Amino acid sequence: MTDREARLAEAGRLAELLVGIVEQAKVDFAATVGALGLSVPLARAVVLLATPAPMRDLAERLHCDRSYITSLADQLEERGLVARVPGEDRRVKMLALTDEGAAVRGRIAEAVAERNMILHRLTDGERETLTPLLERLHGDGTSPAVRADTC
Repeated sequence: MTDREARLAEAGRLAELLVGIVEQAKVDFAATVGALGLSVPLARAVVLLATPAPMRDLAERLHCDRSYITSLADQLEERGLVARVPGEDRRVKMLALTDEGAAVRGRIAEAVAERNMILHRLTDGERETLTPLLERLHGDGTSPAVRADTC
């Protein structure tokens, strides 16, 4: 096997492993939040709303079309998890977690931690090694995100 072939094989195996891990994490998250009565998009919005945020910012963080956020906000508001509040610029509506929303956010965090494959499968030392490697791969977060029509 040539060096080039070896690198291609290595790249393929790494991609296969990363995609598999991400897919399993997505399945675990969906099952976890489903047990709490939430869809994945609603749960992700609750998790990201640690502080009040404009709806456009939430759309960017969720990699969603802005028009979809209105629907998410409506659903979260109907469940009593968020409230629309004015921002500094009164033309901008902010989404803020209600007390119930903050409680649900805490339950999501606890449930996700209980099922987290990294916490269960890796030792403390392995996680300490993995974290900076993942941060390096993730980069500074300025690379263009893939936009989706919905979350």
